[in-house]
Order: sequence, then structure tokens, then C-alpha cells
Amino acid sequence: MNQDQLKRMSEGKGFIAALDQSGGSTPKALKNYGINEDRYSTDEEMFNLVHEMRTRIITSPSFTSQHILAAILFENTMERRIDDRLTADYLWEVKGIIPILKVDKGLAEEEDGVRPMKPIPGLDDLLARAKERHIFGTKMRSVIKKANPEGIKKIIDQQFEIGLKIAQAGLVPILEPEIDIYSSDKAECERIMKEEMKKHLAELPQDTRIMFKLSIPDKHGFYSDIMEDPHVIRVVALSGGYSRQEANERLSRSPGLIASFSRALSEGLNVDQTAGEFDRMLAQSIKEIYEASIT
Repeated sequence: MNQDQLKRMSEGKGFIAALDQSGGSTPKALKNYGINEDRYSTDEEMFNLVHEMRTRIITSPSFTSQHILAAILFENTMERRIDDRLTADYLWEVKGIIPILKVDKGLAEEEDGVRPMKPIPGLDDLLARAKERHIFGTKMRSVIKKANPEGIKKIIDQQFEIGLKIAQAGLVPILEPEIDIYSSDKAECERIMKEEMKKHLAELPQDTRIMFKLSIPDKHGFYSDIMEDPHVIRVVALSGGYSRQEANERLSRSPGLIASFSRALSEGLNVDQTAGEFDRMLAQSIKEIYEASIT
């Protein structure tokens, strides 16, 4: 583990840029960027276009370590290059931004009010490649839709089981048990989930370090006790479908919680913008998300 990156993640000010749209979410990300599906006919063409979009974001003068701690990458992006450097190396060596890798393969069907992760075949090989490519940590997402104690326990058990394996491989896992912001019993989901998280934290080996990526809680400061756990490097928040303005407003009311936004970060960016228009829009987004993350 890179100790400079660990120190920055633990103590630095800023937020995490989530640039990890995968096969299932890439068409929507491209559409929001102004590229419709009639512009590509194969997955390779689609991934080329989204890499161009990510490269434009990462190389923007506004995308700097002054405001951004880390960026989450899709596996396809990890294997590609920006200015003749592998993406993770460009992020850290040129921008001073920590590279993180999405490792999950999407969501299984809903059962017991939750959607766990699909199996992750070849995880050991992926983690080995991630280390070779100087990745700091990983991220994996599952979703909680209802306050079903059995289902929520299943989600947290799965997250910690795989997270411990990732930590043992020398990477920092970000556990992401997202709670659907439209759940009718979101606050109860949060209560049940936090109790399960605390049970697992109490059983972790002393030297194991992890992070959490969570939906912004209804109760301000709800995850403060999780942040204080010695195993937890950072707790970050996903935007979860809120607009950037609403996500920032909610985030600013939760001390210690920082952003890890995807759609909210890229909101307003368009393929047809000039370099100046694109950079100004991105700079405004970054400024707003940063300010909400440090309050």
C-alpha cells in the first residue's frame, strides 16, 4: 500500500470523483453527455467514446488534487492510457489524485428487499493486475431497497467477506451498501445497516483498513461513530439520484462525510461544449462539491 496515498486519503481535504460507469451504465452516461446510442454500434466503440469523455474530465485544468482526493475507475479505463501513461499512473504522477478501481460485476436480482452483488469471477487476478497498475483501493456496490433485516444482513455479510479478501491482497476496499433514496423506510434501513456494519467492524483484524461509500443519511451526523472506528479510513457519500444541488445541500449537513459523486459531478457537461465552456462547467461542479465536502 502506498503510504503517501494512505496519508492523503486519511487526512486530505476534498472528495472522490466517481468515473466508473461500466457496461450497463455507460450508455446513460454517454447520453447525458450528449452522445446518443446511434453514435456507436459495438461495445468497443462505446468504451472508446466514454474513455474520451473521462480523459477530457481528468485532463481538464480544473481536475486537480486541490479539490479531488481520488478517482474511481472502471476496469476498462484502468487498462487504457492518457498521454502515454496508464490511467492510474497519470492520475497519481501527473495530477496527484489517488486511483481506485470498481471491481463488482453488477447487481443480482432483488431478494429479501435487497440486490446483492453478482459473483466476481477472477477477482484474485483482477486484484493482482490492479496492484501492478498502482491502484490504491477498490469499490463494490450493492443496493438495499427495504428495511428487511435478513436481506440487509446478507448485503453487509457479502460486502465484508469480499472486502476482507481485498484488504488481505494489499488494497483498501470501499464497501458500498447503497440504500435506495426512494425507499419508503430509508431511515430504518440505515439503522439496521449501521448495526450490522458495527458488528463486522468489531470483528476485523486490528490492522485491516477499509472505507465506506454510503447514501447520504436522513439524520445529520448519523455515521459519525462509524467514522471514529480505527479500521475506517474515510466514509464517503454517493449522490444516489439527487441533483447536484440537493446532494450538496444534504452532504453539507453531515459533518465528516465527503462526496463520491458520479452523475452529479458530470451534470451539465456536454460533448459539444468548447474547451472553455467544458472547463468552466466542470470547475463550478468541483467547487460546489468540494465546499459541501469540507463543511
